[in-house]
Amino acid sequence: MNGIKTLADLKRKQEEVMSRMGQRNRGENPESLVQVKVAMATCGIASGAKEVMEYFMDELDRKEIDAVVTQTGCMGYCFAEPTVEITLPGREAIVFGYVDIRKAGEIIERYIGEGELLDGIIPQNYNTI
Repeated sequence: MNGIKTLADLKRKQEEVMSRMGQRNRGENPESLVQVKVAMATCGIASGAKEVMEYFMDELDRKEIDAVVTQTGCMGYCFAEPTVEITLPGREAIVFGYVDIRKAGEIIERYIGEGELLDGIIPQNYNTI
């Protein structure tokens, strides 16, 4: 609770946390939103996934992009952590590997914003049922 010295500081912090929780918990109709899933198993966290998730939450909110940002467990791509799965409305999910803050910004600008495919996509090695 560093930096909270007054009631106004506490209220600002509360609004910030509530905004972030609202972004993470938008789930009534996730198919209509951009979905961002950040792998947060031990290897992902050790590789910087927490910072990447916070960046996605902050930037998507700042850019007013309707999205739900959640964390997930291991995606099985430990060699490429941090990994992030992005699902745009009406499209198949794509998993990006080696996502740092710079790459996350590029994903937001180019893939989420313009639908442009980027380097760093991990090929799908499974079939859904």
